[in-house]
Amino acid sequence: MRLPSLKWVLPAFLALTALPAFAQKKNYQISAVAFYNLENLFDTENDPKKNDEEFTPTGAYHYTEEIYHRKLHNLATVLSQLATEKNPDGPAIIGVAEVENDKVLRDLVAQPELKSRNLRIVHFESPDTRGIDVGLLYNPKYFKVLSAKALPVDIRENGKPEYTRDVLYVTGKLGDDTFHVFVNHWPSRRGGEAATVWKRAKAAQVSKDVITEIARTDPNAKFIIMGDLNDDPTDPSVAKTLGAVGDKDKVKPGGLFNPWVDYYQKGIGTLGYNDSWNLFDQIIISYGFVKPQASKWRFYQAEIFNRKFLKTQFGQYKGYPHRSFSDNNWIDGYSDHFPTIVYLVKEAPEAKAETAAQ
Repeated sequence: MRLPSLKWVLPAFLALTALPAFAQKKNYQISAVAFYNLENLFDTENDPKKNDEEFTPTGAYHYTEEIYHRKLHNLATVLSQLATEKNPDGPAIIGVAEVENDKVLRDLVAQPELKSRNLRIVHFESPDTRGIDVGLLYNPKYFKVLSAKALPVDIRENGKPEYTRDVLYVTGKLGDDTFHVFVNHWPSRRGGEAATVWKRAKAAQVSKDVITEIARTDPNAKFIIMGDLNDDPTDPSVAKTLGAVGDKDKVKPGGLFNPWVDYYQKGIGTLGYNDSWNLFDQIIISYGFVKPQASKWRFYQAEIFNRKFLKTQFGQYKGYPHRSFSDNNWIDGYSDHFPTIVYLVKEAPEAKAETAAQ
């Protein structure tokens, strides 16, 4: 884990005027939270403790240093553009999945496209059999990490353990508000969706247990559950285990709001398979973000970052995410998932509002 000691700097977010979701003739500060599955971001070295042989120069993907650095460049290009239309500095925090270790994250944030932001990382090694983990990138200009730990996901079948990704649990401050952030990559559907549904319910319960405990004494606490959930917004792990609903008016104290339900029901997703879309990459937020009296930071909108350059331009998979490899051949892509973003706003202090309006 890398948690450098940092002096907290008061954030100065981009001010927007007259957001229609709130009041007219007011200025608001805006911040963004993002998630991106980086699709097998491995280094080129063979780690004997991991099943990473495919991603080595002599492995199935012929994963050379040249390809690794091109992959880093491509991913950094995407991350550098997230949310910049609303805040030039991009997201305050970015959850990531499918990373091998902290080295690849350090290499990623050191890319020229991102270096000036001085992004910091939070990462723990997980017991996943493929050797992939989740992580958190954050901009210390805006977000201050207070604590971090890995929460194990215990999935056993007939007493035999199966090793998957831990849940990364980070607490931190965005301005004066304390956030509880959970970065997830739930067990896959390998073996069949129905046969593996219980695994994702177990993974969902890990975050839910922490949320329930904290919400008992603070129902307005600010929770963010993000990740590649390997389930859609209406699947049981999300809708029942987490209890995340798609209607803000139905969110109760201590409850969760899922802004992706509407996208999914309209057939919009973050990854394509068999001529249909799934929306596995979700950012779910708590009651404290949707009720004005409960938080300074409030939910504004959600976005799937599916720009044209991230899409396959021709062939059988036209319109799907332009992934890194096809049939084990490098095709100079990005990821097989689109990133997702949630925007948060709060009313700007009067002095800053006046400055922004000039």
